[in-house]
Amino acid sequence: MVDAVVALGSNIGDKVANVERAVELLTGEGEIALTARSRIYKTPPWGNTDQDWFVNACIGVRTGLDPHALLTRCLSVEEMMGRRRAEKWGPRIIDLDVLVYGDVELADEVLTLPHPHITKRAFVLAPMADIVPDLMLEGRSVAAWLSIQDLQGIEPIE
Repeated sequence: MVDAVVALGSNIGDKVANVERAVELLTGEGEIALTARSRIYKTPPWGNTDQDWFVNACIGVRTGLDPHALLTRCLSVEEMMGRRRAEKWGPRIIDLDVLVYGDVELADEVLTLPHPHITKRAFVLAPMADIVPDLMLEGRSVAAWLSIQDLQGIEPIE
């Protein structure tokens, strides 16, 4: 069994309910156990900023699935919830990303671990710091990376 961190985000419909439903779908079949959950944060859009605000969260999970199978399960949850990938950084009913998978480092055409943009995205670091503040990434803890981010517009909503 391996501990992993998955990020969740939504900016369409009932955003909080979308994140909650995604957690249920991801962890509901027994192969992926929920071990921790962050607060849910209201965050401004990133990349394509001409869209509604997001909610973002992170969960800790424990699984026997390999990293690619965990990613496949995340993509399956997105599909079950009606996600259609039409526009990069565009609006989405749900988005799930595998951020870290134990201490695995890998980069292939499908998956890069740890996720290559964690340290640059406050909307990921804020919820991640709720559950794994001491996790080391690129020589600094998640909490240390968060402390040097612009947190304007990022606030917990629960």
